[in-house]
Amino acid sequence: MKVLVINCGSSSLKYQIIEMDTREVLCKGLVERIGIEGSLLTHKVPGKDNFVIKEDMKDHQRAVELVMAAITDADHGVIKSVDEIDAIGHRVVHGGQKFAKSVRIDDEVKAALRECVPLAPLHNPANILGIEACEKAMPGKPNFGTFDTAFGMGMEPKAFLYGLPIEYYKDYEVRRYGFHGASHDYVSHRAIEIGGLDPEKAKVIVCHLGNGASISASIGGKCVDTSMGLTPLEGLIMGTRSGSVDPGIMQFICKKENLDIDGILAVLNKKSGVLGMSGGISSDFRDIEKAAAEGNEDAENALKAYRFRVAKYIGAYAAAMNGVDCICFTAGVGENDKNTRQLICDEYLGFLGVKIDPERNDIRGKEALISTDDSKVKVYLLPTDEELKIAMDAVKLLQEG
Repeated sequence: MKVLVINCGSSSLKYQIIEMDTREVLCKGLVERIGIEGSLLTHKVPGKDNFVIKEDMKDHQRAVELVMAAITDADHGVIKSVDEIDAIGHRVVHGGQKFAKSVRIDDEVKAALRECVPLAPLHNPANILGIEACEKAMPGKPNFGTFDTAFGMGMEPKAFLYGLPIEYYKDYEVRRYGFHGASHDYVSHRAIEIGGLDPEKAKVIVCHLGNGASISASIGGKCVDTSMGLTPLEGLIMGTRSGSVDPGIMQFICKKENLDIDGILAVLNKKSGVLGMSGGISSDFRDIEKAAAEGNEDAENALKAYRFRVAKYIGAYAAAMNGVDCICFTAGVGENDKNTRQLICDEYLGFLGVKIDPERNDIRGKEALISTDDSKVKVYLLPTDEELKIAMDAVKLLQEG
């Protein structure tokens, strides 16, 4: 069974075709600059040279048509016809309170997604465009949506309510949703599987650490809490996002810098995080680590603050669940930066009985137990696979009819 996974941004489109019987990625690709001069499609097949299509694409419809051309190309394609695709799985950023799990997409679902646009004005419109482009390019093919916010819908009111007038929640659905849901869902369940943990009671903390970063706590794979909120701005210090800050800072800086609310949000989303804390060195953690190693104090403080914030969330979530069986590191930094993993655990998590094995931890991007045999909490490096999660959900729903 073959599933096409689509992830649409406002001017980009990522795709994969996964053979679900073997979980093999047959191809993947990226379309850039949709609606902008200089559009480009880069198609990758394992073992072959990249196939590039350069054509200005005025909209997502044309982008999907060129994706179809690439995957069925006589020399570079992986299927002879789109008839070989059994289902299409879409990443959808915000499902509001309407979607707590993946769904088959129909007109009613699309209408609900449009109602969620105010909650994700930059993302949901692009997701809808991708869905409708696929419907036109491949009529009759079943489309399924997996939501970034679905995992966080497992939270109870004590975790998702803000300390605001309750009318904001009841009238406008202002609450904590959380994001990176497909990643947290996949990794938490994978941890239970490979760790031999109780599928109903396992207490798992997942640290999705990348340029965008979030942490979740789950019991038996059900979300108890997660660090992002109404938007992806809440929580950890990130590449360019500030993470949680005193809301009063916004008014203070607005007056000092003569900014309006949109201006200060641009600062918090695009000019903060380790980029801002390091004095503008970079939003790439590798660059920050290099600068710190060369003696840059701002870079070193940014890294220390980043690790400190991660450790605080882990400690808080261990308390929220009254214990923890397993801690997982995933995403770009989590999977590839052994020093960050080691330092977070060594400097802050000893009270939990966490012990990291330096030799086991000397690894990148592969599933591995990185804690010692006598560690009271298992610690894993588990590469995330959001595309596989989306495809798995599509297959499950397709089989359920």
